[in-house]
Amino acid sequence: MINRIVVVGSGVMGRGIAYVAALGGYSVTIVDINETALQNAKNEIEVIFEKGLTYGKISADKAEKARQNLSYENILAKVAENADLIIEAVPEIALIKKQVFEEIEKLASKECYFATNTSTMSPTEIASFGKRPEKTIAMHFFNPVHKMPLVEIVRGLETSDETVETIKQVAVTMGKETVVINEFPGFVTSRISALVGNEAFYMLQEGIGTAEEIDKAIKLGLNYPMGPFELVDLVGLDTRLNNLNYLYEKLGEKYRPAPLLEQYVKAGRLGRKSGKGVYDYTLGEELVTK
Repeated sequence: MINRIVVVGSGVMGRGIAYVAALGGYSVTIVDINETALQNAKNEIEVIFEKGLTYGKISADKAEKARQNLSYENILAKVAENADLIIEAVPEIALIKKQVFEEIEKLASKECYFATNTSTMSPTEIASFGKRPEKTIAMHFFNPVHKMPLVEIVRGLETSDETVETIKQVAVTMGKETVVINEFPGFVTSRISALVGNEAFYMLQEGIGTAEEIDKAIKLGLNYPMGPFELVDLVGLDTRLNNLNYLYEKLGEKYRPAPLLEQYVKAGRLGRKSGKGVYDYTLGEELVTK
């Protein structure tokens, strides 16, 4: 029975996961060693609450209960031992995930489930860091978490059926639709998204059209809710590059990152979080930057 959830990492994905978990009635603690990041997460979650109330997405009573379900902590050891489920939501870097799973293995009870919010990496490999593969799984949430309906649940080589069913029910309680798939690099959604996004960068690099024109063509011609450049600016160009490098290593040439994407990341153009990515957000407008 899952009652208490700990989310490790207070970035965009971590705070979004914590928000939907709290709305689902779980007692949730967000953990981050960076106090500033924790405060930013608290502020951003409050903004989501306020928007939900303003647009009638949630009731005042439900929002208040969810707020009471949320807490913030910078020392993992204080909360890990009482957790029923620990969801890791740190950057897509194997070394960082390894450090998190090695620590939670030492701190969490033997009954605790482990989940990684990864969009491309192997839950089997990540499970080896925590030494309880039968209770470890991937929960791939999508950004923004409170709006996107899907959680892609990915079972590792030794993930038990009981763990799959438990985590599927957790996602449903959070208000999500689920698909359960077997592990393979990139899963379903990230393999497709990475290909589309990378090809869009090749098109921009080749001068086929402006970023605005390419985004508009994809949205209106293929019925995508967001264009590939709008999406990568939201997700983070550095995150997309990490994913592509991983898929390139595992699946080969078709995932080789476009040179233009690499240039943008080297220039610090990481998307909305840095103020500039494919588009420029520094003036409050989405201006194409060359």
